[in-house]
Amino acid sequence: MQIPPSIISGMNGFQAAQTDLTQATIDIAGASQSVAGTSVVAAEDTTQALVDVAQASINAQASAEVIQTSYDMLGSIIDIKV
Repeated sequence: MQIPPSIISGMNGFQAAQTDLTQATIDIAGASQSVAGTSVVAAEDTTQALVDVAQASINAQASAEVIQTSYDMLGSIIDIKV
């Protein structure tokens, strides 16, 4: 089993968070266009989509920290070698 470099993992995580955020915003827009008779279902859909937005935001922040840490580590290695 091959373990990818941390920078690749961070980038993949960040891209996944962007995809999740895009889908959540599409879900929110779709719920706001629902018919008045289905307002309860639309409210539940909107609530879940807002939770998905928060989760995507947290995932993006965590992935950004992985990327930053990877850059910091690489900088330290280069400083030690030079």
